[in-house]
Order: sequence, then C-alpha cells, then structure tokens
Amino acid sequence: MKSLHALKALGVAQIQQANSGHPGIVLGAAPMVHTLYSKHLRVYPNEPTWTNRDRFVLSAGHGSALLYAMLHLAGFQVSIDDLKQFRQWGSKTPGHPEYGHTPGVEATTGPLGQGISMAVGMEIARVSMAARYNKPQFPLFDYYTYALCGDGDLQEGVTQEAMSLAGHLQLDHLIVMFDSNDIQLDGPVLAANSENIKAKVEAMNWAYLYVADGQDASAVDAALVKAKTFDQPVFIEIKTVIGEGTSGAGDAEVHGAPLSTDDYQSLLVSFDISDPFDVSSDVYKELGSIMTRGKKAYEDYVSLFVSYKDNYPELYKELTSQLTTPMVSFEALTHEATRISSGKVIADISSKIPYFMGGSADLTKSTKAKGADGDFHRTNPTGRNINFGVREHAMAAIVNGITLSGMKAFGSGFLIFSDYCKPSMRLAALMRIGSIFVFTHDSIAVGEDGPTHQPVEQLSGLRAIPNMNVIRPANATETAAAWKLALDSDTNPTTIVLTRQNLMNHSASNYHQVKKGAYIISPEKDQVDVVLLASGSEVNACIEAQQLLFEQGVDARVVSMPSMFYFDSQSTDYKTSVLPVDTPVVAVEMASAGEYYKYTNHVIGINTFGASAPGNTNIKNYGFDGAGLASTIQENLKKQ
Repeated sequence: MKSLHALKALGVAQIQQANSGHPGIVLGAAPMVHTLYSKHLRVYPNEPTWTNRDRFVLSAGHGSALLYAMLHLAGFQVSIDDLKQFRQWGSKTPGHPEYGHTPGVEATTGPLGQGISMAVGMEIARVSMAARYNKPQFPLFDYYTYALCGDGDLQEGVTQEAMSLAGHLQLDHLIVMFDSNDIQLDGPVLAANSENIKAKVEAMNWAYLYVADGQDASAVDAALVKAKTFDQPVFIEIKTVIGEGTSGAGDAEVHGAPLSTDDYQSLLVSFDISDPFDVSSDVYKELGSIMTRGKKAYEDYVSLFVSYKDNYPELYKELTSQLTTPMVSFEALTHEATRISSGKVIADISSKIPYFMGGSADLTKSTKAKGADGDFHRTNPTGRNINFGVREHAMAAIVNGITLSGMKAFGSGFLIFSDYCKPSMRLAALMRIGSIFVFTHDSIAVGEDGPTHQPVEQLSGLRAIPNMNVIRPANATETAAAWKLALDSDTNPTTIVLTRQNLMNHSASNYHQVKKGAYIISPEKDQVDVVLLASGSEVNACIEAQQLLFEQGVDARVVSMPSMFYFDSQSTDYKTSVLPVDTPVVAVEMASAGEYYKYTNHVIGINTFGASAPGNTNIKNYGFDGAGLASTIQENLKKQ
C-alpha cells in the first residue's frame, strides 16, 4: 500500500509541478499499473530492450505521468529530477510517452487507439518469431504484451480494426486492461457511447474478464493470472473512478487539468506523504521484486540463448547475423508497372530474410504486395502474409508494432488510402523506426475508377512528414533500390509509391544513384538548356518530351528524383551538378506538386481532382504525355 500511495503521489506531483497534465487517470489507474509491474511484468530495467521482455503499452498516453512514476520506482533510468521536468523543454519526460526517448517506453502513444493497435503488432511479431525459432526447452519468444486503454481508445476506429484482427488471429499473449471509469473529456461516456463492451469484444473473439473495483489490487492480480490461461486475446474491464480520492472524483473536470491546491494537499495528507519527490527507501524496497524478477529472467534468457547456439547453430546464426538486404536485378528492357516489379522484389526478399512479413489491406491482387509462406494465422503461424482485410488504419499501426519488435514489416494499399494510414505513418516517423509502407495506383493514371481513387494531394502530404522517406521509383531498377534502402533503414520509415501503368527500365538507373535521391537519368546531348525534374512515371514522359524538345532546338536534361529525402541530404556540390544554378528547371508531377518548389519556381502539376477515363486518356488530356509536356515546357521557357 505504501508503494501504491507513493506511485499516485509521484504521478500527481509531476502534473502539479508542470501545471499541466492529466491527474484523473493517475489516481484511477495506478492500482492496475502497480499490480502489473509488481506482480507480473517481466522487465529488467538495466537491460530495457532485451528480446524476451514483456511489453507494456500505455495506449491512454495522456497518463504518461503515471507511467514515468512507475518506471522510476521500478528502477529504470528515469530519475526524480527527470520527473520534476515533466513536460518541459528537453526533458526525458515529455507530455506523452515517446519511444526511444524515455527508457521503458515501448511505443510512442497519445493519439488514442494507436497503442492497442501497435500492441497487436507486437504480439503478431512474437507469434511469428516463436513459430520459427522456439524449440522444445527453448522458449525464446514467450513474452506477453499488455496494453492499458481508456474509453477514448475504444471509440477510435483504429482500435476496432486492430481488435477485430487480433481476435481473428487468436493472439493469445495479448492482454488489454480497460480503465473503465465512464468519463471522457467532454463528460460522461453515456453522452457519446452506450454499447455493450462485453458483447462487443466477445463478438470479436476476445475473452472478457471483469473487475468490479479497480482499487482492489488482489482482484486485478487475479484477473491478470486468469488472463494467461486463455488461448485468445483477453480484455479485462476494470471499473475505476477518475480522480479517485479528490473532490472532483468521477467528474470530467479532473481528466486534464492539475488539481486544486486544496485537493493536492488533502491527497498528500491521506497518503501520509509530505514531499512526493522524496520517496521513502521502504517504497523502493517494496518494489525491488521488479528488478529481482527481471534480472533472473534476463540472465536465464542469456543462458538459454547460449545453449540454443549449441543445439540450433543455423537458427542462432539467423537471429544474430546482420543479414544483407538483396538487390534484385532487372533487364535493361524491362517494361512493366513498378507495382509488378515490387511484387517480384518482395518475393525475392522473403526468400532471403526470414523475419520479413507484411501484407495488403484487401488489395493484394492489385498491389502485388504479399508476404511469403501462406497467410499468417494461429493455424499457420509461420505464414508471413498478413490478410489485413479492409483495415488500412490498423494495418499501418500494426506494421509499427511488428517493426518495434525487431522484425521487418510492410503494409500496402492504394496511395489514395494512405490518408487512412497517415496518423500511424506519422508516429513511425516520430519514433524513428524502419516501418515500410507500400502504395500503388499513384496518380490520375489509375483511370476508370475515377477521382475517388486518384491521388492528388497525397504525395505532397507524405513528403511533408518530418523523417519520412518517400521513394517514387521511375522503373524496375529504381523499385528494387527503393526496397533495399527501405529495409536497410532503421532510423526512418519509408513510403514506396508505385504505378499501375507500365514503365520502361533505364540503363542509367542503379542503387547508388537512387541512394543519392536524384540523378541524371538522360543527359543533354550538348549543352543543357533546361532540366526536366520528375519522379515515377513522369520521368518516362519527360524522356519522351526530351526527344521532342531536341527536335525543336531545345537541349534538355532529364533528372529522376525518386527521393527528395535523400537528395536534400547531399552536398551542395552534388546538388548543383544535377540541378545547375543558372539553368531553368521545370518540375513535372501528375499531382499537387508543392514540394518541388524547393528546387524551382516552374512546376507542372495538377490542382484539381482527376476524372473517370482510361489511364492513357487522362494522361493525355491533362497534358502529361510526351507531346503535352514538350508544349507546356516550351511555353514556360518563353516566359522566362
């Protein structure tokens, strides 16, 4: 009880110190977090990222003060001084938990629903790795993934998508604790939601458990024990009172604002604590079992892994070797859609990298993005193709969860539906992880499906995400290079954008050129009069226009720019060698092309929606065939 009071006080004290935060969840959910860490969670604070640790994801990320307090008391490298700097510039304790920033934080959360969805990905990764590497007497991957959510999480669409898939896949080491306090920011939950949560989660093939009093630590403990006996994911509804112990208990006002001075002081008196930041040695001693249990589990795992090496040397080598990402070769005259080339690359990578998996949002036949070895399911845990169904938002978050677990993962769909994925993609960039997002049907050339399926603003939006590498290949070789770069990246996610229509491969394309972000794919014949700058299918169109312009007395250079992300990191000398300072540059993109204004004031793009017509008709009518581009470029040059 003493350590629980210390946890509550320390959580609230951070919020009072910062004059900002969410005390309601700290006071209501502290017993379940305390019970999880003290009785169940297998973590070792001195080795916070060891492979077989249990994962705890705070999906209700606004409760970060509670998590930071628990991490400190458990022995992670989160000091009292760090807690005092809660929500301050440069601190280790930001407003919402950030992966890679605070030891013990497993995922960046705060946008509601993301945490549960990433937890699903973590459990998919465990099942996949266990199926391949676990052997009798060698349970290398048997960790549990726990998530704590609130009412807001459960109202998000991404949560419904992820939980539906988790139940379908029967992910049996996934346990969600629901802080069921009947309150959200705008007032009582009943004002917005009246569904039967038990019936709902059971309909999604989850086991349901109920704890009537969230302050009853023994009841929470018993529920967690029972949760581990099921062969499906488990949802534990734990009834709590938001702001427990304050005058505002049970009221929405205590959700997201510091306590009054009177409430805060009364709370400390009830806990018999004068200064929350002066934690009693008895508290650390009481919670010392977390470190002791974790140290033993870690050391047992290290010993087990050494024995595994002797018994399964080839599998050990797979697990410990830095596998080289293959670079697939294509013939110089390859003429195919980059989505087709990508499908071939995925198949080759899958044959060489065993911990590579992913799938499409019910679009595999169109995107050609399919994992190997059959569909992943409890009945086929070695399958590496995930049938995400029409669940784009959850797909992207699940890919993040798999990536956070050390695997290489991808999710795929049409570029227009990247809008459904974007919150998760943004989190991948913020977390600086190597998630891979593959989008096809990248322009108005989608054709007959019309403007609802033809992306216009999506490329610019994705390129605007900090730390997101968007690669739009112009041919088969660039596509293979894009995949190698994506798989080799551990500090940023990659979005690969592909065509439906066929493109001609080019002998000037190679991995090293693509890695520079932009390069001269078709040089001028004598002295450059204009540079044509493009990515994807528009590079092919620019090469056609280049020949027509030459016949009209204009000597053009064509530059392929598959990745602005990489090009912007090149030296000034290299940039000017590709895009000369004193030479007109015309950028071409069959979309809203605002990002190209970094390189030129002359941009040929589209600022309207597309049309329902055959792809080639759209390309011609919008002026993006070779003849149309040559004419427009001539007009641009005359104005200069």
